[in-house]
Amino acid sequence: MHIKPEIRILGIDDSSLHNERVMIVGALFRGGNWLDGVLRCEITRDGIDATDTIVSMVKQSKHFNQIRVLMLDGVTYAGFNIVDINAVYKRTDIPCIVVMRNYPDFERIHAALEHLPDTEMRWELIRRSGEIYRITVHEGENPIYIQHCGIDHNDAKEIVIMSAIHSNIPEPLRAAHLIATGIVCGESTGRA
Repeated sequence: MHIKPEIRILGIDDSSLHNERVMIVGALFRGGNWLDGVLRCEITRDGIDATDTIVSMVKQSKHFNQIRVLMLDGVTYAGFNIVDINAVYKRTDIPCIVVMRNYPDFERIHAALEHLPDTEMRWELIRRSGEIYRITVHEGENPIYIQHCGIDHNDAKEIVIMSAIHSNIPEPLRAAHLIATGIVCGESTGRA
C-alpha cells in the first residue's frame, strides 16, 4: 500500500452510554492533520447492530470513495455491541485498524458477556478480530495496541504513527471521541 501523508482515515468512536441508543461519530481526516468531515449514526446499547450500522454509515457517505482506512477505538461499542472488523472490511473493501490504549482483559470481558444474550457469538467476534500488536507511537510514551484487517502490519503501524500527532492516539480517533462526547454530554473529555 502506498501511504500518502494525506491518506483519508475515518476514525470511529462512540459517545457516553446515557440511553439505549448510543451515538457513534466518524471523523474523516487527511492523515492526522486535517479534519475533512464528520459522520454520525446510532447503535443499540449492548446490541448486535454495530457492524451493519458502521457499514451503512461508511457506504452512504459522500466521502466513501475517498476513505482508505477505517480506524476504530476497540471493537466494543455502546457497551458490548461488537464490531466484526472482518465483515466491515469484506463489505466496504476498506482496511480496518483497531486501536486500544490498553491490552484487553479477556477474562473480565468474557465474564461480562455472560450477562448478555448471544454470549458465544459476541465472544467469537472478539476472538476473530485478530492478533493484537503492541506498538510505541512516540518514544517515551506508553505503548498502544492495534489489530488490523485488510492491511499489512507495517502499513497499519505506519498509518497509526503518522496520524498520532498530539498524543499516542491517532487524531481521527481523538476527534471522533471529542465530538461524540461533546454532543452527548455537553462537553467533551480529552481522553479518547
